[in-house]
Amino acid sequence: MTVTVRVPAKVNVQLAVGPARPDGFHDLANVFLAVGLYDEVTATPADELRITCAGPDAAQVPLDATNLAARAALALAGRYGRTAGVHLHIAKDIPVAGGMAGGSADAAGALLACDALWGTGAPREELLDICAELGSDVPFSLVGGAALGTGRGERLRTLEVGGTFHWVFAVAEGGLSTPAVYREFDRLTAHVTVPGPAASQDLLDALAKGDPAALAAAVSNDLQPAALSLFPALADTLDAGREAGSLAALVSGSGPTTAFLARDAGSAREIADALLASGTCRTARVTEGPAPGATLL
Repeated sequence: MTVTVRVPAKVNVQLAVGPARPDGFHDLANVFLAVGLYDEVTATPADELRITCAGPDAAQVPLDATNLAARAALALAGRYGRTAGVHLHIAKDIPVAGGMAGGSADAAGALLACDALWGTGAPREELLDICAELGSDVPFSLVGGAALGTGRGERLRTLEVGGTFHWVFAVAEGGLSTPAVYREFDRLTAHVTVPGPAASQDLLDALAKGDPAALAAAVSNDLQPAALSLFPALADTLDAGREAGSLAALVSGSGPTTAFLARDAGSAREIADALLASGTCRTARVTEGPAPGATLL
């Protein structure tokens, strides 16, 4: 028996970051939108836990117990008093270390796949609880669609989306470490008062109406200055996307993938072509959102 789960990438249409907490984390108001770039995680019975990976940038994916998919399998097995005897194969299409929650998606996919393979029958709330233990973005990878994440981003409120939004994602040469970007955020904001994070009502209204122009006017990412400080070449990519007619251009999450909101599907293809021609990115991907969360195939 094998079980395959498809899991989406995400873009943060708003990422409001509060000051560092005593535990080192930051309170967030994180508006997630799942988009149609997917990894697939296939679980097969095995004598021991084993991870394999194929696809673009697969060589950058750890195949040991540090992989979030491995940690998801171990966490579920631990709760149900069983061994994590499973081979997890990740078919990778979400950019690696790109700010699009590829590792978190794989964790959510592995959790759902192992639950189905082992017949543990874990309730949805328990799966979300395990997701929150694994990482701030993992619960959203399970849920998909659109959601407001608070706390570290793991407490989710599902959001209404009134239409389809067209996106282009420019994949950079190289990756960025999320902890390093947060450290740079702390350094850049050391001498200013960082307000508590709050979701933009204008942004939530734009999502609900399915209005790309209104969404473009409201998108924001408090980590963008830190990502640009560590990866200055991203400014050229953002400029190229703006010049190509994108409604909005921003760093996706902690970067270095950059996200461009397009008026429609045709405009998205034109922006992608212009980004590729600009030489400021390795590749450009056209897709749309919202997309469903982790789904058994």
